[in-house]
Amino acid sequence: MEYDVIMIGSGPGGYTGAIRCAQLGLKTAIIEKYPSLGGTCLNVGCIPSKALLDSSEHFYNAAHTFAEHGIKLADLQVDLAQMIKRKQEVVDVTTKGINFLMKKNKIDEIHGVGSFVDPHTIKITKADGSEQTITGKNIIIATGSKPSSFPSMPIDKKRVITSTEALKLGEVPKHLIVIGAGVIGAELGSVYARLGAKVSFVEFADSMIPTMDKTMGKELQKAIKKLGADFYFSHKVTKVENTGDEVVVSADTPKGEQITLTGDYCLVSVGRRPYTDGLNLEAAGVKADNRGRIDVDEHLRTNVPISTRWAM
Repeated sequence: MEYDVIMIGSGPGGYTGAIRCAQLGLKTAIIEKYPSLGGTCLNVGCIPSKALLDSSEHFYNAAHTFAEHGIKLADLQVDLAQMIKRKQEVVDVTTKGINFLMKKNKIDEIHGVGSFVDPHTIKITKADGSEQTITGKNIIIATGSKPSSFPSMPIDKKRVITSTEALKLGEVPKHLIVIGAGVIGAELGSVYARLGAKVSFVEFADSMIPTMDKTMGKELQKAIKKLGADFYFSHKVTKVENTGDEVVVSADTPKGEQITLTGDYCLVSVGRRPYTDGLNLEAAGVKADNRGRIDVDEHLRTNVPISTRWAM
């Protein structure tokens, strides 16, 4: 099959770009590694985290504010399985909407891992091991990002988890240690703090959401502190160890002393990195740095001339 545009990745960049290309009359295909479209945002990011924030807020209000309105509830409990189920239903509705838009705009949807054979040819390796090759005049890279980590905090997806696993835990943690007090850590830490977990934030910088407005960080900290959370700012994590039923986090304080925190789960939310693994960029002549970030100009074009390929 030959296309005018091949989109690799179906997140908010990929699916909106594919739709616009199709609307402009270009024969378009979209390649997605996972079974559902929508990328991180719709499947394991913005949408599911907001769904759990909504559910946890209802529980928190029922437990802490309903009584003053004359609403008395006996034996209030968290049904986490139902919260996770509702979250998934929200995700499913949203991703099915993307499927509808692909069909409506006559975009070919191909599932599998896409990698370059040359600047115009993409090989798709499917879940069953079979392969398909397609060609395109223009290729747009929209593969997004994945959670970052450091050697001192190995992720096992059991006790030491990323945001993906935090969205489908089977129990409310007794003590959730969150490494990183950015947006992702703040959201998911808030969810479990509202549900009754003790939450401790360990942050290398000196405030919450440190890359954003300082005043907003202070206000966010005030709000989350009311949920009973603890904060360890300007602390450098030196070791994270899964000891079986617990996780032990060691960190250096601003004074150079060392502290240890023990919890049953540790959420590593220290940012995200480019998801360019397996693309075989070298075959297309695309330059990237040692962190997997593709070099682009002010128009998001790679070093490969626009006549050969576009990039996103």
